[in-house]
Amino acid sequence: MVPDSFDIGMDVSFLDEIESEGGRFYGEDGAEADALELLRRGGTNAIRLRIWNDPPGGYCNLERTLEMAKRIKAHGFRFLLDFHYSDRWADPAHQHKPKAWEKLDYEELKEAVREYTYRVLVMLAAQGTPPDAVQIGNEITPGMLWDDGKVDGEFDTDEQWAKLAGLASAGVAAAREAIPEAEVMIHIDRGGDWASSERFFTRFERLGVDYDGIGLSYYPWWHGTLADLRETLHGLAARFGKPIYVVETAYPWTLAKRDGHAFIVTGEEQLHEGYEATLAGQARYWRDVAEIVRRTPGGLGAGIYWWEPAWIPSKPDWSVGHPNNWSNLTLFDWDGKELPALKAIRPVAAAPEAASESL
Repeated sequence: MVPDSFDIGMDVSFLDEIESEGGRFYGEDGAEADALELLRRGGTNAIRLRIWNDPPGGYCNLERTLEMAKRIKAHGFRFLLDFHYSDRWADPAHQHKPKAWEKLDYEELKEAVREYTYRVLVMLAAQGTPPDAVQIGNEITPGMLWDDGKVDGEFDTDEQWAKLAGLASAGVAAAREAIPEAEVMIHIDRGGDWASSERFFTRFERLGVDYDGIGLSYYPWWHGTLADLRETLHGLAARFGKPIYVVETAYPWTLAKRDGHAFIVTGEEQLHEGYEATLAGQARYWRDVAEIVRRTPGGLGAGIYWWEPAWIPSKPDWSVGHPNNWSNLTLFDWDGKELPALKAIRPVAAAPEAASESL
């Protein structure tokens, strides 16, 4: 199944928290506006939200996801829901079970994944805001719901891979039952690593995991060059023939320090060659990565999402467990004014050949 449109997406999972702590957003003319409306004007047509089971502080939980889904659909966006199956971050370094699931055995854990996924999706559908696409897990290259579904290091065994496939399949089955028309995605973090990506999805293929689309994260300071990204996209398209999304990427607009914030990207050595940490460099990066995805062979490049473009420093103490180390990787400046990169992708959305030729 190849989507009939190209996702120009944004992950704005922290947006309601930012707004509740005083964050405000402004267009290039200086007028205050809803961040979602500014994104829509910039060419965004899809929004991604993560959902945590029972997070400290309450943000990204089911209640808030239901409310954010109403706003997303009211603006006419395609909606991608990202199940972390955790009370906090799930990524290659963290795939911790929700506290309520910690004492479950493997069979009970599969049932918990199935029941939770189904319940969340049915509630979203009941209020008229069903996701158009669903991620079963977040960056699950090393597995999910550790240790039951862990597959890296000493856990890289046939038995563990079968367990991971079982957990993922429980989520997939629930999504198929709750919203049959939704696209189901499996997401790993290796956007610039063709060999690891091929190995992961070959395992899932052999184990019979049923899914529609492939999701990748790509950050150049972690995942390699744009040439590496292109190789991965082309390889996955040829090998698996499924739509491919880069569901997470970002790039800095400055390396200037900000008091009270320790950024992830702080030095020139973390930048991609040819893309300076400036407003122009960020815009060119966004446009060029989108073009690479759009030109994936077979029309299988299905979309690209900027991760947390609106995570501006709206409060000095992020006491709920996630200090802001991202506010030089946003599409709004520290005062909430939109940056040029927000609109830079529009030519790619309209026609890939109209985009930058600086690759």
